[in-house]
Amino acid sequence: MSGIKIISRNRKAKFEYDLLETFEAGLELKGSEIKSIRAGQVSLAEAYVRTNGKQAWLVGAHIAPYNQASVFNHEPERDRRLLLHKREIKTLWEAVRLRGVTIIPTILYLRHGLAKVEIALAKGKRHYDKRQSIKKRDMDRDVDRTLASRRNNQNL
Repeated sequence: MSGIKIISRNRKAKFEYDLLETFEAGLELKGSEIKSIRAGQVSLAEAYVRTNGKQAWLVGAHIAPYNQASVFNHEPERDRRLLLHKREIKTLWEAVRLRGVTIIPTILYLRHGLAKVEIALAKGKRHYDKRQSIKKRDMDRDVDRTLASRRNNQNL
């Protein structure tokens, strides 16, 4: 993936939701926002995507004010329009309306100087599913730890 610099990840996304399908969207930004993004001053933790069938909006993403922007700075948590094709917006709208899923941002990155966000159709996990995810993650860690210790013992 040359030309891509990951700025922010939504780490909670994979734990809180089952990710069904992903899309790449551009962002309509102000000048001070892109400078703040390049500085890594972004949080996607509470963000989600809202759509009305014609446009899609990134809501709740925090882009910190840029220090050198003086009085022309941006509002940190304003709604930002996502740049998607009409058919993608229609697909997202129908999925939310008919299947009862939500749309969340997973990764914010720069591709060839342009800010992009990866969004995903997601279905919320139940408490039981979250416990299963934790149990599986712990078991995988134990297996990896055991294999690593065996490799280290064989090398001695």
